[in-house]
Amino acid sequence: MSSSFGQIFRISTWGESHGAGVGVVIDGCPSRIPVSAEDIQRELDRRRPGQSEIVTPRDEADAVEILSGVLDGLTLGTPIALSVRNKDQRSTAYDEMQHTYRPSHADFCYDAKYGIRAWAGGGRASARETIGRVAAGAVAKAVVRALYPEVDVVAWVSKVHEVEAHADVYAVCREAVEGNMVRTADPDAVGPMVAAIKEARAQGDSLGGAVSCVVRNCPVGLGDPVFDKLEATLAHAMMSIPACRGFEVGSGFAAAGMRGTEHNDAFFMDGGKVRTRTNFSGGIQGGISNGEPIVMRMAFKPTATLMVEQETVNDRGEDVTLRGKGRHDACVLPRAVPIVEAMAWVTLCDHLLRQRVADVMPRG
Repeated sequence: MSSSFGQIFRISTWGESHGAGVGVVIDGCPSRIPVSAEDIQRELDRRRPGQSEIVTPRDEADAVEILSGVLDGLTLGTPIALSVRNKDQRSTAYDEMQHTYRPSHADFCYDAKYGIRAWAGGGRASARETIGRVAAGAVAKAVVRALYPEVDVVAWVSKVHEVEAHADVYAVCREAVEGNMVRTADPDAVGPMVAAIKEARAQGDSLGGAVSCVVRNCPVGLGDPVFDKLEATLAHAMMSIPACRGFEVGSGFAAAGMRGTEHNDAFFMDGGKVRTRTNFSGGIQGGISNGEPIVMRMAFKPTATLMVEQETVNDRGEDVTLRGKGRHDACVLPRAVPIVEAMAWVTLCDHLLRQRVADVMPRG
């Protein structure tokens, strides 16, 4: 089972939803990068359950412990191990799911592939696995910022079900996003989004939506042509997030309805710097960053666990019905925002370190 991502800055997450704990091992992190438990905890607090009335009430502090790789606030250049203990797991809520496959969950597929699964809470298929990603993202952010302090990544909820947020992609600030429980950049959308999530929860239902993300001040030259295009690696990172069902960069699917004369980003000189007058490419051309903001949008499906009766089958091949139990998000979008940012930081960090290796290799 692959639980690793990245080539030079490589992360490997571990742990199950209702096991003793979850975490990540980071290999390839440069030495002498300032990293503290407080920096990592700040990001984990944005992801953790129980932070507002519209997310799962599971009571977890998600307190991180740095087990290795950091000394006196500086990375050692050795593997960094980060651990978070599970404190509020309630496996008994999943007793019925031990032999019954939950609709649209990974239960059946895991059994078919491995012949065994951690049935309580979904095990590795649970979004609790993303704790390791967010922790790794905090370290990746520290590495990138140490090399390029001006780089920034901001994500926000741009759609909940049928409610669209309207915001200037290039002007969105983190303070505005973190200032509301939905983590949207449009203050006019907060009320309708909260109302939609609460209504779905009251009905035992769930909602999908979209998260947008912008990377500002990305250095020119990150990414490799052909298979390791920057947008391809970002797509890999984002599509590996639980519940993510779609990815687009720049104009995305809208490009299918445009003419080349509309879509091409004209170059111009701006104080000795090459710029583009439009950004339909989304900051990436030929698989390589061009210095313009990288703009992405990810679609997330409705939460699969529903508090209503559904048809399914069990591991004996019998048709049965099942009603969801346990504590779950009626909409994953607010807590997906820090996960999206984390995977963006990890991807940028890996490509940045790969580029530094290429720069020092002899040419010709």
